[in-house]
Parts: sequence; structure tokens; C-alpha cells
Amino acid sequence: MQKVFVETKQIKDSHITILGEEVKHISQVLRMKPGEFIQVGNKETLENYLTKITEIEKEKVIVEIVQKIEDSTESNVHIDLFQGLPKADKMEFIIQKTTEIGVNKIIPVQMQRCIVKLEPKEANKKIERWQKVAETAAKQSKRDKIPKVENKRKCQEIITSIKKYDSFLVAYEEETKKSLKEVLQSLPKKDTYRIGILIGPEGGMEKQEVELLEQNGAFVVTLGKRILRCETAPITMVSNIFYELEEENKKG
Repeated sequence: MQKVFVETKQIKDSHITILGEEVKHISQVLRMKPGEFIQVGNKETLENYLTKITEIEKEKVIVEIVQKIEDSTESNVHIDLFQGLPKADKMEFIIQKTTEIGVNKIIPVQMQRCIVKLEPKEANKKIERWQKVAETAAKQSKRDKIPKVENKRKCQEIITSIKKYDSFLVAYEEETKKSLKEVLQSLPKKDTYRIGILIGPEGGMEKQEVELLEQNGAFVVTLGKRILRCETAPITMVSNIFYELEEENKKG
């Protein structure tokens, strides 16, 4: 079933008004008709509704709420991905796939070995584009939440955020002893977790960057014996964190 997102102001009593690009997509791309069903999510409250289309006009689509959907697709594990800026369209791929898996937030990071330099004059357009990629992926995977793509940060700026996480994990190809699994299994058992992870760009991270993060409370971990591409590492890491922590939560 198709899913769209709206804001609270578009919901009034038992009806929801769908606006913007979604109107064209529903009427011209999907060719939906009155009487067909569509899932609507509230961006602000994360509430979801099963709705039926009642009117399709040029500028808006009106749907009637059939019932509120109580089940949530969101995890008890909230993962914020700090991603070293990669080349070309790799960032879009990373945002798309980690959104599908369930990441909470994505923060681009300018690191010493980043080939891409996100200049201020182009940053807003990039962030806007990446946010649309996250929204599309959230719709496709029936997420309750659209992960926010935040403004670029420098590696040194991350250290002030480390302490707010239950664990902040840095994937580093030179680390050979401390595994991701070992760190996750050492965490105290909780109902919810807040995890931060940092993945470097194509060229990896400078040793000084890793040491700075570790000195400020980050755990430097290995993802295994094989070196992963910068677009493969976040998918692997996020998937393993969900597996370890959600399974432990279920066993309790």
C-alpha cells in the first residue's frame, strides 16, 4: 500500500488533505482513484492512519481516516549515523539504505581524507536533496519517521555529542582487537538505546581523528577481517547493531 507523509495542520477531524508533489504522484503516476486506500503518516507525531481517497483535485487529494494504525515500525534502538563525506552519489545510496534499515538521523562529516568538500553555497541544496532521498526511502519501507539529514559537521565538532549516547562507535580499519559485537554485548540492558556511529570516507580516517574521538569517550571497533567500502560499512554496522540489541531486548 502506498504511503505518504503530512503535517499536523493537514489533518482535520476525520479528513486529511494531501498537498504538494504527492498529489501528482497519486493521480498521475499511481493513477489512483477515489475509493482506493492509502497509508498516511504524520511527520510530527509519528502517528499513522489507514485512509480512503474521497476526492482528487489538481492541487490536493482529500482522504478520509478509516482507522488509526497502532503498530509501529520504529525500533527501540535509535541509531544516529555520522558519515564521512564520500564521492559522487554514494551519500544518496547510504542515506537510502540506512533509512530503509531504520537509522534515526544522518549527519554528514567533513574529515581530513574526504575528497568531497561541501562548500556553504552548495550545502543547502545537497542537504535538501538528501532529505528527499530519506523521505522517499521512509515511504518505501513504511517507516513511521523520516530520518533527518543534518548540516555538515567537522570531526572535531562531534566530540561534544559523544556523551549523550549510550555508546558512540567508530569503525576503524586499523583496529583489530575490539569488535562491534563485544562492545554491544557489554552494554547494560535497557528498554531503549541511543547509539552513535561514525564511518569514514573512501580513504578512511586519520589516526589523529580516531585518537581524538577515543579520548573523548568513543569506542573504536573493527567490523571484521575484511575491509568494507564506505557505502557498505554503515549498512553492515547498522544491521548488526539492530540485530544484537533488539534480540537482547526481546529475550528479556
